[in-house]
Amino acid sequence: MKTYDWIVVGGGITGAALAYELAKTGFSVLLLEQNQVPDNATRYSYGGLAYWSGNTPITRQLCADAIARYQILPEELDADIEFRELDLLLTIPTDEDPELAAESYANCVIPPRLLTVTEAGELEPLLNRDGIPGALTVKHGHIHPEKTLQAYIQAFLRIGGEMHIGQVLQVLTNGVKTATETFTSANVVICAGGLSRQLLKAAGIPIKLYFTHAEIIETPPVDLRLNTLVMPATIQRFQLEAESTQMDELWDEPGNEPAPPILDAGAIQFLDGSLRLGQISRTLTDPHAKINAQASEQWLRSSISQILPALANLPGTWYHSLVAFTPNRLPIIGEIPGFAGVHIFSGFSNPLVLIPPLAQRFAKFVSGQEDEIISQLLSTRPD
Repeated sequence: MKTYDWIVVGGGITGAALAYELAKTGFSVLLLEQNQVPDNATRYSYGGLAYWSGNTPITRQLCADAIARYQILPEELDADIEFRELDLLLTIPTDEDPELAAESYANCVIPPRLLTVTEAGELEPLLNRDGIPGALTVKHGHIHPEKTLQAYIQAFLRIGGEMHIGQVLQVLTNGVKTATETFTSANVVICAGGLSRQLLKAAGIPIKLYFTHAEIIETPPVDLRLNTLVMPATIQRFQLEAESTQMDELWDEPGNEPAPPILDAGAIQFLDGSLRLGQISRTLTDPHAKINAQASEQWLRSSISQILPALANLPGTWYHSLVAFTPNRLPIIGEIPGFAGVHIFSGFSNPLVLIPPLAQRFAKFVSGQEDEIISQLLSTRPD
């Protein structure tokens, strides 16, 4: 039986990027994904690249790395990932002072600019001007997340990486067990997003990694044109994540909901004319929890109608995925203490920006190169 240097569990953008970088560094790598057709957070992502948002030394450096990485990534992966720059419009709620909303972004590497209602409406004609007291704007990167994922996987396979479709049932000390066979390796790295906590718990490995159930509506291509990427200036999801992790023990069994659900109303249109509208976030501790799709869709459409009324009744399909997060909004990466050879690479709050440069840095780090950013992230791991 072949033994790999690394087994990467999870075929979303996190696992695909890391598998590619590990293989590029010279390791033998097996990438495991449970679904033939992607059904993960990458699949339902907005595709936004908030490389303007770094507000700490670590995130500022990684944002700079991401800008440089995306400039060359399409050529390196030999694929069109629809990399572009567009205007981000951050809508301010009616009960919030626009000046205070702008101040909350003052430490960003590129602080968004405050707009009047009239200026916001000129930037985005579909905006309901009566629904906001103002907005913020900044240039924002954007990619097609599914095309980027496939580009990473194809590049990984071209340089000798191997991929297997199958559900991982158990993480072992020297590999993993799937529903059909066992694979052996010197190292295993878990990149399974919202399923990572459950998978590690089954192996007796405790970790402070959590997940939300994220819900969106996706439309087919439409003639209507959205000029900007629209998101709320105050992201409730971050507060939800902080509140829901106060009692870690609530996450050890299904059936709990540590914090009430929230909805951050936003929208993005892809180059083919399709739209993604969202998103609801729920902290249900069961990754397989049943959600009332009809009620969720109604809530989504009602919220979108207040900001972008022309989009609210477009035909579309409700989708749901799991999104991993950590208590401090920094990813958990590196070998898990007390479990030699078992690593984690998950919990990214700004995934499409942070993952490409961190995957590259992590691959070099485990090959023996010192890396200041990786070392700092290891030191900030939640206990």
